[in-house]
Amino acid sequence: MNFGVIIFPGSNCDHDCVHVLEDVLSQKVTQVWHKDTSLAGLDAIILPGGFSYGDYLRTGAIARFSPVMGAVKQFAEGGGMVLGICNGFQILLEAGLLPGAMLRNRSLSFICKDVHVSVENAATPFTGRCEPGQVLKIPIAHADGNYYTDDVTLSQMKAAAQVVFRYCTADGKVTPEANPNGSLDNIAGIINAAGNVMGMMPHPERSAEEVLGNDDGRLIFLSMLDALKKAKLKTVLAS
Repeated sequence: MNFGVIIFPGSNCDHDCVHVLEDVLSQKVTQVWHKDTSLAGLDAIILPGGFSYGDYLRTGAIARFSPVMGAVKQFAEGGGMVLGICNGFQILLEAGLLPGAMLRNRSLSFICKDVHVSVENAATPFTGRCEPGQVLKIPIAHADGNYYTDDVTLSQMKAAAQVVFRYCTADGKVTPEANPNGSLDNIAGIINAAGNVMGMMPHPERSAEEVLGNDDGRLIFLSMLDALKKAKLKTVLAS
């Protein structure tokens, strides 16, 4: 598979994503500069973490206007798989590819630590290797990870199983104390209604190798690979 990793000025987790995909999972990776306008030949897109454009104005607010985002929108509208991690999640929200917005952390400070998240929906292309309710240990590193949306949108998202991850305790209890940033309904990751675009605040690329002491994040990338291979096989059989 050929994964495209979008690089904005200020991205700083792009090489981590490339490393996991290339060196850990032996996949082809194309690094896509924010001024590029073509995503031809790519099977999936990843918007990595970092501080695109220095997070000036608002996280992701400037990156949404990068030339490449027009191509990302077309890719997503065509059913292409898109994953936004941390700042990438923020950019997807600003671009309207996912519902809601990010607010400053409840503590008003930057948080960098391991957290636990419960897999609320294991039937997505990004979580197929997970079990429903499985607890994953994945690090976060953000100052604006406080997810928010209006009550009507939240109800619609919950009804459509669009909440993919919730912050929880080590034993899987979704509690206020387990919420590191004040996110509405303990939300740590969501998917769009079509099921092909996901955003998550935790960094799976930072927990994808046993040498790091934790490889829970690898499940996200392996799930994507499974879904892509299944889609390719379906296309071949139909031709």
